[in-house]
Amino acid sequence: MDSDIIVVSGLPRSGTSLMMQMLDRGGIPAVTDEVRTADADNPRGYYELERVKALKRDASWLPEVKGKAVKVISQLLYELPSNHRYRVIFMERDLDEVILSQEKMLERLGKTPAPRDAIERHFTQHLERLRDWLADQRYIDVLYVRYDDVMERPEEQASRIAAFLEGRVDPARMVQAVDSSLYRNRNATT
Repeated sequence: MDSDIIVVSGLPRSGTSLMMQMLDRGGIPAVTDEVRTADADNPRGYYELERVKALKRDASWLPEVKGKAVKVISQLLYELPSNHRYRVIFMERDLDEVILSQEKMLERLGKTPAPRDAIERHFTQHLERLRDWLADQRYIDVLYVRYDDVMERPEEQASRIAAFLEGRVDPARMVQAVDSSLYRNRNATT
């Protein structure tokens, strides 16, 4: 397990930063360069590593993160080289909530979001294709975790994650990272 790379992934605005915080609090070091700092959209920080963006061109740094957690956006999972083992915690969130959160973030940045139906169609196709692809990768183990489940039942989800990571994290400490007041962009139907 110490030789596995722990990857937190999902769509943008799906709860990946929260999961990185939970793992870090639970005892698995989070790999981040803190280039992207905390803001109104992620008041506790993004927990990102700029090197991940160039994963396709340069994966030479991956051995340095074995036994640690690194955030890799879902579109880049395809670039993970097969000569390593990965445990991917994949954050899932209601697409309406993801899109609403993205729209609010873009508005704060003074940018115009793309049409909602086009984004939803793109995300749906991407997630279906990715789920099928992940199921075929023998070097990747995946645990799917719903954001709303983390917010509503953090102890249960922390225990699931601890089991997936073979007890390497402390679920009680992980739960301390969950702040339900930060669940601001909820789907009105949920």
